[in-house]
Amino acid sequence: MPLHLYHLIAFLISAIVVLWSTPVVKTIGLKRGHVDHPNEERKVHERPMVRLGGVAIFTGTAVALCLVWLLGGFEVLPQDKGDIFGLIVGGVGFFLIGLTDDLFSLGPLPRLLMQVGVATLAWMLGVQIDFLSIPFAGLVQIGWLSLPVTVIWLVGMANAINWIDGLDGLAAGVSGIAAVVMLVVSLFMQQSAAALIAAALAGGALGFLRYNFNPAQIFMGDGGAYFMGFVLAAVGVIGLVKTTAVTAVVLPYLILAVPILDMSAVIISRLSQGKSPFLSDNRHLHHRLLNAGISQRLTVLFIYCLTLWVGSLALAFSGIPSGEAYAMGATALLAYVGWQVWRNTRASRS
Repeated sequence: MPLHLYHLIAFLISAIVVLWSTPVVKTIGLKRGHVDHPNEERKVHERPMVRLGGVAIFTGTAVALCLVWLLGGFEVLPQDKGDIFGLIVGGVGFFLIGLTDDLFSLGPLPRLLMQVGVATLAWMLGVQIDFLSIPFAGLVQIGWLSLPVTVIWLVGMANAINWIDGLDGLAAGVSGIAAVVMLVVSLFMQQSAAALIAAALAGGALGFLRYNFNPAQIFMGDGGAYFMGFVLAAVGVIGLVKTTAVTAVVLPYLILAVPILDMSAVIISRLSQGKSPFLSDNRHLHHRLLNAGISQRLTVLFIYCLTLWVGSLALAFSGIPSGEAYAMGATALLAYVGWQVWRNTRASRS
């Protein structure tokens, strides 16, 4: 079987399983009362919503990868299997942490400690950032700093995706777009195993949008957000950061720039006012756009376009053929949607 066909199978199977299993998860969640209640300060939904959609995303991704494994897809991949095992163990761990939080409401500190523990385990199994790209110095091997840098990256991205999960379809769409870009770039960099996992995650995330886009029928919850955030971060590590090329090392940070910058801005804002960085509030980009009078759908579409734009820059930066053309197209799309946002902002003020 052609190698790239395994990636298509992973994408399609994951999407199909998510499309089938999400209504089942919703029914079970409603019967058992696992719902997210409206919150006037921060949340925008108006009725209780099942928050276990991450179970469907995890199941779809897992089933797709297991099927590819049974078909022999992983046997023909050149990549170190230890990296893949570390990613899988870490992904399962982060999903279980999030699912436990969805079911029993963990406190911030126990949740963070468990995330650090799972990320450390993933590092021990091979998901390691060994190089950083330093301006004017090129690639620098970081030695013993690999552990803290890797843990911060993995834990940080898991929480960054969770933090942007504030509007219908936002986290799923951003993760799906980022996963597709990771898939393309990883294939171009000849990192087929990382691309295979990105394909399965992309299928699950985009399939979930069928039920999660506005008006949402179900939320992914912390289980889904932590799982997708960790897998995206880990795919970036094993598929791009491990390659000894300056362009490859910086690509994951560029592809995931939107959730990274949103999280960083929120943390800085909270700390500057003497508040805990873990305190939930309405300082995120999507909250600011809503407060400016932008509709929920247009807000989500604008952030999609931002994610697609930085992803297209990553395509161009990686040297993919026609990458510049993709970047120009994404820039034009972002300009158009940005103009719609500006026009709606003016209309809401008048």
